[in-house]
Amino acid sequence: MLIEQVDARFFAFLNQQLVHPAADDLFVFLTKANLSRHIFVLAALFMLVRGGRRGMIAVFLALLAVGLADFIASGMFKPLLGRIRPCFALEHVRLLIDQSRSFSFASSHAANTAAVASMVWIFFHRGSLSERLFTVTMICYALLVGYSRIYVGVHYPGDVAGGMAIGIFSAFIVYMLFSWIFKNAAWLRLPAEKGRSDG
Repeated sequence: MLIEQVDARFFAFLNQQLVHPAADDLFVFLTKANLSRHIFVLAALFMLVRGGRRGMIAVFLALLAVGLADFIASGMFKPLLGRIRPCFALEHVRLLIDQSRSFSFASSHAANTAAVASMVWIFFHRGSLSERLFTVTMICYALLVGYSRIYVGVHYPGDVAGGMAIGIFSAFIVYMLFSWIFKNAAWLRLPAEKGRSDG
């Protein structure tokens, strides 16, 4: 397919041409969850300290969004489409990490980080200067993690773009469901409270 050919050529450019040995360690750090997971811990602490109750809700919904995004990307799309990773399908790939033979589309790393960044944006992009800077930082982090998956040789650009779309979708679905439940629960409490006051 033409789209897959374009995706493969774009991958080859990003993975083989737009690289520098000095950046290798940075992108390996960003792409490995066991190395960079403390970034999420620091982000959660910031949300809890700065947001209070709002921050607690944001962290809780971010976790739900990550769970949904990961399920859609890894539990649904990967086995459904069965796309082979570029490091196993193409020649001359700069593979910087050990990679198991799992499927490629969509990138769960991109989906999960985009879900967190989207939830941060929902709750903090209109806040104080520090909260707005935090929002921009998390968006940049999500973009860098997504790019790192191409840089280290394990995902096509289309995988990353698809993963990010899934993450954004998951965050907004979770938030909309939470808002709907919260508003309807508040509405359902009114008749009961009114009945008690009338009695």
